[in-house]
Amino acid sequence: MNVTLRTPRFILRQPQVGDAEAIARYLNDFEVAGNLARVPFPYHLSDARAWLRTRLPNLPLEETNFAIDLPDSGMVGQVGFHRGPDGPIIGYWLGRPFWGRGIMTEAVTASLDWLFSASDIPEVYSGVFHFNAASLAIQTKLGFTQTGRSTLLCLARGAEVEHIDTIMTRSVWKASSK
Repeated sequence: MNVTLRTPRFILRQPQVGDAEAIARYLNDFEVAGNLARVPFPYHLSDARAWLRTRLPNLPLEETNFAIDLPDSGMVGQVGFHRGPDGPIIGYWLGRPFWGRGIMTEAVTASLDWLFSASDIPEVYSGVFHFNAASLAIQTKLGFTQTGRSTLLCLARGAEVEHIDTIMTRSVWKASSK
């Protein structure tokens, strides 16, 4: 899927080979990587290049990723979907210099608007490690519902970590978007 989304402050676009250095720079920060399940630490340029090679042009909607591209800063984070056992899972990260500005709330909102408009997918799953209060606040603000707790391997920490599981249904999203 080659999709570009525009928000009031930035563009969400498909990740590109030229993003590798920025991805490696921001993910080679334990404060970022340690909040993510599928990202190792340390994170190298070769890791970014390997991940970018998986971003093929004809991936299904539920495997679409967006680079968050700020006008004066370039690529500063990612938001995207991957297949889970029960449906698509939304995940996201933002380089630490850009935390606390509402960027991720705006990016997740635009991504969910797009997915629910472009598909008949009934729900999107997500969640956070129990210590990631900022990410949980984004999900709570947007109307995600907590569905329970589990453990999830965090590659950066090399351990199973308690995870707060969440879900966003199409009906809740559409009702809150009016």
